[in-house]
Amino acid sequence: MPSPAKPTVYVVDDDADVLGSLRFLLETDGFDVRTFRNGAALLNVVRSTGVDCFVIDYKMPDMNGIDLAGRLRNRDIAAPVILITGYPDEGITARAAAAGVRHVLLKPLLDDSLVTRIRGAIQEGRSCH
Repeated sequence: MPSPAKPTVYVVDDDADVLGSLRFLLETDGFDVRTFRNGAALLNVVRSTGVDCFVIDYKMPDMNGIDLAGRLRNRDIAAPVILITGYPDEGITARAAAAGVRHVLLKPLLDDSLVTRIRGAIQEGRSCH
């Protein structure tokens, strides 16, 4: 019997070190990971299927993570979005929720909580279909 496909996670962050460490963390935990340095690179390749979860940095030079999440939703891409940020502010959670983001996590405290949130978000997403 073939093993089930690995869940696919797309990670967007303008910091190459963060991308590398998230790729390592998630691949070690059994995810298929694709990384992008900015929102435009992601939008150039993303389709409405084939992605189980997005992990998107909030603060990036070209477009912030909330704007990127909104653009994904405008394309009818329903995979869950987890926003990561090192710059929390009071309104970020509400703005993120309005753009269809399910979770906001603080850097650098990502390790186990990120994997747990991704698995939970993928399960929630599958149960919604």
